[in-house]
Amino acid sequence: MQKPEIARFTAMMTKSAELKRRIATELADAVIAVVDACETSLRAGGKLMFCGNGGSAADSQHLATEMLIRLRGSHERPSIAALALTLDPAMLTACGNDYGYDRVFERPLRGLGRRGDVLFGITTSGRSGNVIKALDAAREMGIVTVGMLGGSGEPALGLCDLALLVPDTETARIQECHIALGHAVLELLEDRIVARPMP
Repeated sequence: MQKPEIARFTAMMTKSAELKRRIATELADAVIAVVDACETSLRAGGKLMFCGNGGSAADSQHLATEMLIRLRGSHERPSIAALALTLDPAMLTACGNDYGYDRVFERPLRGLGRRGDVLFGITTSGRSGNVIKALDAAREMGIVTVGMLGGSGEPALGLCDLALLVPDTETARIQECHIALGHAVLELLEDRIVARPMP
């Protein structure tokens, strides 16, 4: 007889794999559109920015680091302009104290973002208030908005020029897909930059 925990573990891995198989076909065009937007921005002197809360904050830092430092040791290339709006505790706490937690990404975005940049807003529910405010500000500023979302994606989805929406409501499974999607976008982007280096 199988132990209950083994059955639970198998169910988790199976669901994660099935979701990834589903997004491999359903989101292929969307992923390429995101890669196109990132390449266009970088070749015009722009940058990639990421924001999210909790695990999505960690994903923001992870993905920005892959661009700033390197993603794959087999692909040598210059550092790529990317930053996570989650990195500075002094900034986050100052903004939370002075303006409110809903503005902790929007406020620095207004100082650091420029027209033509790309902002990735990562929210597994689509309802994170501070990510929504950042996406709204980005659109106002002429920054391309990319949502990495879950569930219905709303209301964040309505503020995204491009979206990678994981069709599930379980946070852990959505996060697993978000990092897989993020890696896919960045690997494809890195391939293009290595094939045709930026000046």
